[in-house]
Amino acid sequence: MLWLQTKKLVIVIAGAFINALAMNLFLIPANVYSSGFAGVAQLLSKILSDYTPINVSMGFLLLLLNIPVAILGWKKVGKSFTIYSFISVLLTSLFLSLIPIKEVSHDILLNAVFGGVILAIGVGITLKWGASTGGVDIIAMVLSRMKDKPIGPYMFVLNGVIILTAGYLYGWEKALYTLVTLYTSTRVIDAIHTRHAKLTAMIITKKADEMKKAIHASLVRGITMLPAKGAFSNEARDMLMIVITRYELFDLERIIQEVDPNAFTNIIQTTSVYGFFRKD
Repeated sequence: MLWLQTKKLVIVIAGAFINALAMNLFLIPANVYSSGFAGVAQLLSKILSDYTPINVSMGFLLLLLNIPVAILGWKKVGKSFTIYSFISVLLTSLFLSLIPIKEVSHDILLNAVFGGVILAIGVGITLKWGASTGGVDIIAMVLSRMKDKPIGPYMFVLNGVIILTAGYLYGWEKALYTLVTLYTSTRVIDAIHTRHAKLTAMIITKKADEMKKAIHASLVRGITMLPAKGAFSNEARDMLMIVITRYELFDLERIIQEVDPNAFTNIIQTTSVYGFFRKD
C-alpha cells in the first residue's frame, strides 16, 4: 500500500510540473488561456497587472481559488482524493513561481496546440491515478456524489466566461486560439483517462463478499450481485455490477487488485442512468 501511495504522489508531482511547464512556456507568453480554474487565475492575473497597479501571480490566485473548493471536497468527497488534489494545486502554484515565463515559439497556433497537449498530459495522468488538478474536478466529484448532475454545463459556462472576457479585453483572435487549446486538451485528456462521465464495471470473482465490503468501504455506490458460472471450468462465481463516475475508476481498480487479483473485470461506457444513482 505504501508503494502505491508513493507512486501516486510521484505522479501528482510530475503532473503539477507538466502543467506549470505548459502554462509558463506556451500559454502565458502567447496570452492563450487554459480551461477551468487555471484559466480563471491566468485571466485574473493578466487583468490585474494590465488594468490596476496590483500584481498578483497566477500561482497564488490558483491556490486562493482552490481553497474553498478543497474545503468542500474534504467534507463531501473524501480526504484522500482532496488531499492529493490540493497537493497537486499547491505544487502547480509553486512550479508556476519557480519556472521562468519564456516564449518557446513566436507562433501563437503552435503555443495554443502544444500548450493544450502538454497541459492535458499533466491533467490526464493525475486523473488516471485517482487525484485531480483541483477546481472543477472536485466540484464534479461533489455533484456526482450528491445530485448526479453533469459537470458539462458548468464547464461550458466557466470556459465561456473566460473566452468572452479574453476576447473582449485582448482581441477575439486570442479567444479563438483559446478555443483551440480547450479542444486539444479535452481530446488528449479523454485519450489518457476516459472520455465517459459514467462507467459500468462488471466484476466476476470468487470473493464476492470481500469485494462487496471493500467497495462499500471506499465508494458510496450500490452494487448488484448476480450468480455466474464459468463455461469452461463450470465453477460457480458471482458477478458484481456497479456504476461509477470517471473519478472513482482508480479507487475501484485498486480495490479489485487488492481483494482478488484474479478477478475478471469489464469496464464499459455508460451513456445514461435511470433510477437511483446515489442521491443524498
